[in-house]
Amino acid sequence: MLADSGGSFNNDTECVNGPRGNAADHLTKDIRPYVISHFSASASAADWGVVGFSMGGTCAVDLAVMHPELFSSFEDIAGDEGPIVGTKQLTIKDLYGGSQAAWAKFDPMTVLAAHPRYTDTAGWFDNTTSGGPGGPGRSGGPNNRGHGGTVGRQGGHQGQHHHGGAMSRSGPMGFGGRDIPGDGMGGQAADAQKLCAAAGKKGISCTLHYQPGGHTWQLAASAFSDALPWLATHVHTPTAA
Repeated sequence: MLADSGGSFNNDTECVNGPRGNAADHLTKDIRPYVISHFSASASAADWGVVGFSMGGTCAVDLAVMHPELFSSFEDIAGDEGPIVGTKQLTIKDLYGGSQAAWAKFDPMTVLAAHPRYTDTAGWFDNTTSGGPGGPGRSGGPNNRGHGGTVGRQGGHQGQHHHGGAMSRSGPMGFGGRDIPGDGMGGQAADAQKLCAAAGKKGISCTLHYQPGGHTWQLAASAFSDALPWLATHVHTPTAA
């Protein structure tokens, strides 16, 4: 299913709770329970994954590391190191109403550092070759250190996928639901390497992958297609009722 994490096309929530809306709560407390109750979906985290492109890739990582009790797998396609709408100071101001504590609550690196070791979480990072090492179809190994978000589930029905997000609130127009693509964190490929390394140290099995092209929906489609068989093995195949 395609979950709306913003409520409108120009509201970049970054899937957090804040002045732009309680997007994280909407995804975890409204949408997931609704799917379980209305479509006979499994409630087990082992049967749920999150996929996203750009801002949604950031969402996918955030949801998975913050809520391993809800999601066991994620695919981050060209997401950032964490929720961002500019500099760290601007992000804290605009996304969190000035709350440093709220920023830390939704920062994946901070969450990973404080969280106990994960026992059943896996991740797939995919980026453009123009923003990172590797070539078409080349990928890093497990825990290699070297854009909209989707909520997915397996149960009595097909898995769900959501590419969520919005464009810019001000300044340069973004792509795939982000205020400023590639802004402030050194590029999504480098962000993926940093996140994968930190995740691996906490027991999350993750791999790095690269696609030809730029930060476009064509990249997102190719990356999602490549990762879908992997995701299907992690969220399990539903049995006939």
